Amino acid sequence: MSAAGFASNMQAKAQEVAKEDYEKAKILISDAAKSGAYLYPFKGIIYFATHRSLWRPFYSRILPTLGLTAGVLASMFFFTYLPQLAVLVFVNGPLAVFTTTLLVLNESSTIVNIISRNFLLQEALVDTFDGTLLARNASDVVSEGRQLKSGRDPIARLGKLIKNPFSKFTPKALVRYIMYLPLNFIPVVGTALFILLQGRSRGSSVHNRYFQLKGWSSSQQQDWHKRHISPYTTFGTIATLLEMIPVVSMLFAFTNTVGAALWAADIEQKKTQTTDGTAPSLRESAKRAE
Repeated sequence: MSAAGFASNMQAKAQEVAKEDYEKAKILISDAAKSGAYLYPFKGIIYFATHRSLWRPFYSRILPTLGLTAGVLASMFFFTYLPQLAVLVFVNGPLAVFTTTLLVLNESSTIVNIISRNFLLQEALVDTFDGTLLARNASDVVSEGRQLKSGRDPIARLGKLIKNPFSKFTPKALVRYIMYLPLNFIPVVGTALFILLQGRSRGSSVHNRYFQLKGWSSSQQQDWHKRHISPYTTFGTIATLLEMIPVVSMLFAFTNTVGAALWAADIEQKKTQTTDGTAPSLRESAKRAE
């Protein structure tokens, strides 16, 4: 084959791959739009703002977490902004000021999330998630994971935990984050892709507590995520962007938890598009019956 023929053949294959990827992207975007998952972070903000009973866990952690956030942000911008800017300016040009700022904010957010979710916020976020489910009349689900008291205040009704809370930040997640960091060397598109990948990782964990309360196995959860990857990626990306905002990132950690719980309550009540498929437990029962 001549060089011209080889080049023509490669160009045709590249166009074919690009067309396939474009069609896949269209399907993913369509699924995300139909699910309405992108709205839940904003629904969480509104619901949290209008339900004062959910504020109690937030208030109990606000001072230590704000101190942690301020310390991490100040340190990261002081020690890492200029060195990273010096590198990114070669590939991003004038946009390096913007992309470096996003990168440092994302790095700071990740550090704060690792520390706060493992040591400061875990119990408070679980209480917020469970309390939101109770406020949405999903007490049957919550009772599978903790003791419940009588009363009308959803937070006051929360008793002793029966099942352990959300999974903690895993080494695998940290390794994945470091692996994706070089994407920021690609002008604009790389930074956007980096945030999207972080959103995908974040989205896969937003319903860990819900799945735990439902008693789903790891394989059931993976199957569910595989069939609803677009909605979870969309939710995770918006949640990630909100939690990158300095000072108020902690507040958005709580409102995103509320949004995830609202989504779980809607899934439980079969109100959203993400329940188009049969729940894993029902499908497995059907397979066994066969």
